Amino acid sequence: MQNLFVNIREAKLDDLKAIMQIEQLCFPHGAWKEENILYELKENPVAHFWVIELSINNEDGYQVVGFCDYWETFDSATICQIAVHPYLQRKQLGSAMMDEIYNDCYAKKIRTLTLEVRTTNEKAINFYKKHGFKTETTKPHYYDNGDDAYYMILEVK
Repeated sequence: MQNLFVNIREAKLDDLKAIMQIEQLCFPHGAWKEENILYELKENPVAHFWVIELSINNEDGYQVVGFCDYWETFDSATICQIAVHPYLQRKQLGSAMMDEIYNDCYAKKIRTLTLEVRTTNEKAINFYKKHGFKTETTKPHYYDNGDDAYYMILEVK
């Protein structure tokens, strides 16, 4: 029987290729450009960019299969992106990242965690609701293509 090892860690520049591949697969119509990801990794002082990686039997090294990016500002944090390779979605990897974000926020005494999500993205909306987020309001024409967004919030306690 094989063992599966999961690790969540801060993203490095070496992860950029894997992050961009997952970005394109998960967000084909709204993917961030490489320069946006590089800014988050290297320059944005409020960004926390993490990857989740898997290894089988801890022999072949780890492979990046997902990522999350959130901004910490004072006593609030905003999730910018969270993504898992489509072949590995619904395997609790996104939940593991969400738990890590929540625990990090709790340890830093952050009071609220917020995000925007397309009103048409039922899969993501259900994921966030499962983790305790509540819809606060709708932001009309929030995205470049004119799609509306739900502004969702979670109290960190």
